[in-house]
Amino acid sequence: MLIESTAHLPISLAMLQELFHPPTAQDFLRIFFRWFHFVAGIMWIGLLYFFNVVNVPVQKALDADTKKKVNPDLLGRALWYFRWGAVVTVLAGFAYFAMYILKTDVANANNLGRGNLSLWFILFAWLTYPIFLFIVEFLIIKKVPALTKDGRIFAIVMILLVAFVTWGLIRFYTAMMTVEGQSWASNKTYSIGIGGAYGFLMMLNVWGIIWPNNKRILAALAGTGPAAAPELARQAFLASRTNAWLSLPMLLFMATSHGDWVAFGR
Repeated sequence: MLIESTAHLPISLAMLQELFHPPTAQDFLRIFFRWFHFVAGIMWIGLLYFFNVVNVPVQKALDADTKKKVNPDLLGRALWYFRWGAVVTVLAGFAYFAMYILKTDVANANNLGRGNLSLWFILFAWLTYPIFLFIVEFLIIKKVPALTKDGRIFAIVMILLVAFVTWGLIRFYTAMMTVEGQSWASNKTYSIGIGGAYGFLMMLNVWGIIWPNNKRILAALAGTGPAAAPELARQAFLASRTNAWLSLPMLLFMATSHGDWVAFGR
């Protein structure tokens, strides 16, 4: 009975070995980029929600003397993690998207569909969409007070702009990834391509509007810089609130990339 009970042990161990094995170098790199992207994203988006949900109403209740004592240290530290969390999140996500999502679809199009697609050309062309959207948003916030005085009007303008760019991204991937009438763009490429574009715009908002404006405001509070123009706070608020609302569809598209809801075909 003892011999019989252990006769299948090598087979069982072999089956376990197929299930549990150390990651290869490629596996480890892929896991690392995803993990780094998630951790940095939690830091970034968590602070984004802190600023919009907690800090904004608290700041309204603080008097000028308290702001001078508290804000330079508290918000200065928070903004450091906020802006660098944005950079790490976007760069890690960009690398993961390029190396493991888009690269796979491009390879399938070239090898199976006999196409001649360029991964780098598609990536750099994709980046023009969030950069274009940021330039338009930046000019509106900085140069067109008629559209920013009322937050509801600004929100409508941004919704229309984001919808237009999203439509353009869908058309872009369909056109760029089609070979001989067949589109090789997977649901992951569409979903992460759209959500990632939102994330890239959000990072540009952080470094192009939110941080520069707050840096000047905090320097004025600490007495290390000139008085900050009153419109700087409003501009930073609009960019931050845009990021807060934009994070919701961004996270939705990131979630749809994993197959629970196939939004864009295969």
